[in-house]
Amino acid sequence: MSLKKTRAGLAALTVTGLALGLAACGGGTDDAATAGGDDLVTVGFVAVGPEGGWRTANENNVKAAFSKEAGFDLKYSPATDGSQNSQITAFTSFIDEEVDVILLSATEATGWEDVLGKAQEAEIPVLLLDRGIEPDDDSLYATHIGPDNYSISVSAAEWAIETFPEGANYVVLEGPAGLSVVNERNRGWDDTMADATGFTKLESQDANWSTDEAKKVFETMLKAHNNDIQLVFAQNDEMGLGAAQAVEAAGLTPGTDVKIITIDGTKAALQGLIDGQLSFVAEYNPLFGDTAVDVVNKLLAGEEVESNIIIDSVTFDSAEAAEAALPDREY
Repeated sequence: MSLKKTRAGLAALTVTGLALGLAACGGGTDDAATAGGDDLVTVGFVAVGPEGGWRTANENNVKAAFSKEAGFDLKYSPATDGSQNSQITAFTSFIDEEVDVILLSATEATGWEDVLGKAQEAEIPVLLLDRGIEPDDDSLYATHIGPDNYSISVSAAEWAIETFPEGANYVVLEGPAGLSVVNERNRGWDDTMADATGFTKLESQDANWSTDEAKKVFETMLKAHNNDIQLVFAQNDEMGLGAAQAVEAAGLTPGTDVKIITIDGTKAALQGLIDGQLSFVAEYNPLFGDTAVDVVNKLLAGEEVESNIIIDSVTFDSAEAAEAALPDREY
């Protein structure tokens, strides 16, 4: 049975299942205690899988939000070694299983038109979580939910320009090529730095979101440029912390000789800011599972949703700001 024909009914079942579950917690009837089962909304989650602290926090948050208690049966399928083919296989399987909704966090930006078209034909709405697709055809999905990579990188570049009024030599440590998040973070940074004077971009290299790889990559960069690098734009926290290790290994001081910008805002990064290893941390808020649940329930009720839902994020430019935020940090 197609989702389009049962959308209103599924929404009612979701609400009813949740209400009955709450009644069961309060010692309700046997019927309430056995509610759920076939009434659960099936959700296929085509996920990225292990990739660092941010990804772990994000996927755990999504899994917690789409719980059975909330009326959902979440089928979690992480990518195999970051493989897009494994994601496409999982996506196709979810279509064949006739799940009610598919959540997609894509490992690659391109190559999704075919399976998204098949989901559309099967009347299965798709929510893009975190990473978008290219070309961005919003007719193929219900909505994209996530922080705004472009504006986050703009804020990072603006801090760099303010911190180095006379300019600086800098490098960029990127995530893997081909990801929408990498492309968007590059665009936000590059567009802003294009108007800055005195800045020289020496190199830009993929360090695979990894602390160890970033340390090796930045060690090589420092040697190649005789330590004449004042600024690092690391596109995630792990790479920024790896760059800090490389700075120390070269006999330099992070935060003084080399300032390091990172994106994500994990506990480790905020601690790094407190300890002086990092200089600026831009949050990329991973906690939007509840937002995704709200969108799914609206779709099941036949309501329209925005094609792009931006999750608010903040920035940290001092140890004091990090110390204030760290105790309540969930990731």
